Amino acid sequence: MDGKSLAERLKSSLREEVLSLRRKGIVPTLAVILVGRDPSSIKYVESKKKDCSEIGIKSIDIRIPEGTPKREILERIKELNSEEKVHGILVQLPVPGVDEKDVIREISPDKDVDGLSPYNMGKLMIGDYSLRESLIPCTPKGVMILLKEYGVEIKGKHAVVINRSNLVGKPLQKLLLDEDATVTICHSKTVNIEEITRMGDIVVSAVGRRPKFHIGSEMLKDGVVAVDIGMSFLEGKLMGDFDFEEVLEKVSKITPMPGGVGPMTRYSLLENTVIATKINEGII
Repeated sequence: MDGKSLAERLKSSLREEVLSLRRKGIVPTLAVILVGRDPSSIKYVESKKKDCSEIGIKSIDIRIPEGTPKREILERIKELNSEEKVHGILVQLPVPGVDEKDVIREISPDKDVDGLSPYNMGKLMIGDYSLRESLIPCTPKGVMILLKEYGVEIKGKHAVVINRSNLVGKPLQKLLLDEDATVTICHSKTVNIEEITRMGDIVVSAVGRRPKFHIGSEMLKDGVVAVDIGMSFLEGKLMGDFDFEEVLEKVSKITPMPGGVGPMTRYSLLENTVIATKINEGII
C-alpha cells in the first residue's frame, strides 16, 4: 500500500480546494509553534511548511526559545486562537519543560489541526465525527484513508493495534471499531503478544523499538493486512516494526517504511487545516 503515491494524488484534489477558497478571498493559514531548537523537531516543522506551500496553504512560523515560561507559551496560543486570519494551530511536540496536555488544552478546538484537544477527542469517542470533515488525529486518520482507498475490508475483521497512545492507538482503535472491526489493543505489558498478532486480519504496529521489538512472519497469519507505523534507526537505516522482506510471504497488503503511513500522516495534517479553515469561516 503505497502511501506516497496516494498522498500525492489526494494532495492534487486538496490543492484545487485551496485554490477555490483563495478565489473567495479565504487563505487557509496554519500557525506552527516550535519551542526550542531540537534538530528533529526543526526538521519536522520545515517539512510541514514545505507541504503547506505545495498546495497553497499559508504557514506562519513561530519560534519560541527553550526555557520560556509556560505562561508565556500558553498566552501566545491564546493570541493565535483570537486571530481571525489564523485557521489552524499546531504546536510541535514535545515542548521542553511543559506538560503537553496543558498545551493541547489551550488550543481552540476549531483550530486544533492535530485533533488532540479534549473536545475533538471527545467527539471522536462518542462517534460525533466524519472521517473527511472532522479534526481527527493525523496518523489514525491517514491509516483509515489508506485502508479505505486500497479497498481493505474492515467490517467483521479482527484488527490488532500495537500502541495505546492518545496520538495513535486509542483514536485508531475507535475509528476501526466504528467500521465494525473487532479491535484488540496491545502494549508493552501485553503477555504473549505473538498469540494475539497471529489472530489479526489487520495488524497495525506503532512501536519503534528495534531491535527490542519487531514482527516476523511467525507472528502473522496468512493473508494479513500489515500497517507499519513504527520507526527505528538501525545501523543508519530507517526501519519499521515489520521485517518487511520476511513477512511478504504472509501478507496480502503491507505499507512500506518509509513511504507508507508517513506521507498519509502529512497529508492528513493538510486536510485538517482545510477543514479547520472551513469551520472557522462558517462553511461547515
